[in-house]
Amino acid sequence: MVKKGISLRPWLRAFHRDAGYLAVGLTLVYAISGLAVNHIADWDPNFRNYEKLVEVGALANPADDNAVSLAVTERLAITDAPREVYRAAPDQLDLVFEHRTLHVNPLNGHVIDEGQKPRFLLRAANFLHLNRGKTAWKYFADAYAAALLFLAISGIFMLPGRRGILGRGAIFVGIGIAIPVLYVTLTGT
Repeated sequence: MVKKGISLRPWLRAFHRDAGYLAVGLTLVYAISGLAVNHIADWDPNFRNYEKLVEVGALANPADDNAVSLAVTERLAITDAPREVYRAAPDQLDLVFEHRTLHVNPLNGHVIDEGQKPRFLLRAANFLHLNRGKTAWKYFADAYAAALLFLAISGIFMLPGRRGILGRGAIFVGIGIAIPVLYVTLTGT
């Protein structure tokens, strides 16, 4: 009876599988965020723009910017003070807040509320993807990148022989490496 040597392939497969399951959630978040950020010139992936007309009724002292500002913020239940208040035109007083601007017509009480609302989950994913969390997130992102490297390298050795890295696997790995190299070479980046 011949005793076979210890095979690492079953252990490698088991560890690769379990690490892959862990990486799926993170990969989905990073992939969705990557698609969103990649098209930032076409849309704002962090905020949704809105504009709506609001009627606040007649305003006393339409020529007094401070009185108009106080009345409008009170009637719209806005607790923050505007960062800036200025006359954009004789019939338009602008109240500027962090993520919104109120264009007030003090003569008739029409208010155009224009601003941005955060896209909650996508904004959070983009924040992490672009490493805006800095030091703490950097270490987590590095660990995730190392796990992806492990998955890529261990995946190369999952199949033996001509279906693995010694055969068609080498062709696909070569193509995967060639795509970014060719892009950079051809675009002169």
